[in-house]
Amino acid sequence: MSALLEISGVTAFYGHSQALFGVDLEVAEGEVVALMGRNGMGKTTTIHSVMRLVPHRAGAIRFAGQPLGGLAPHRAARLGLGLVPEGRRAFAGLSVEENLVAAARSGAWGLREIYALFPRLEERRGQDARSLSGGEQQMLVIGRALMTNPRLLILDEATEGLAPLIRQEIWGVIRRLKAETGLAILVVDKSLKEMSRAADRAVILEKGRVVWADAMGALTQELADRYLGV
Repeated sequence: MSALLEISGVTAFYGHSQALFGVDLEVAEGEVVALMGRNGMGKTTTIHSVMRLVPHRAGAIRFAGQPLGGLAPHRAARLGLGLVPEGRRAFAGLSVEENLVAAARSGAWGLREIYALFPRLEERRGQDARSLSGGEQQMLVIGRALMTNPRLLILDEATEGLAPLIRQEIWGVIRRLKAETGLAILVVDKSLKEMSRAADRAVILEKGRVVWADAMGALTQELADRYLGV
């Protein structure tokens, strides 16, 4: 598998405070990679560096062979990066269908495909996004990202704070995307159990550094306790 996303030696800062220290990470075509670590260890900063929301000071980020350094966020996204941000950021004043259409680009994912993936969204297609439950809003944001027809889907804490049944539904969708579409996915989440069922590889960050990277099946309970435990 060829590398679709390549992050090499990336450093990033918030003001004078350094958040990333030489991060290396790759996602191949069709691969699901788990980006893991305790809170505040640099996972979201890594994602924001990819999406050009946080500039990196050193190192390189390439997507499909093209350097992302210096690109505006919207230009990086148009290369095929689909972000599901932390915090369920639907467009509150728009209907479900307006949210989906607002982001649409031509490709395999259209309204029919999104509604097949999330039937609840079709039932609520005319409702304002603000009227949806938290789980429904998360489905909407995932659907909106897919409507951009990305080559890489990035999920930042997509199941955080959701009811267990909704979390299971979203994890089922992630596994379905992997099995049926071959879409490359970079996913940040704390659930080792669900990650072990969905991801091919894992990368663990601690204090802005990669401390472990290998096949998902090689992540033992001892390592999980060391790097992911509370």
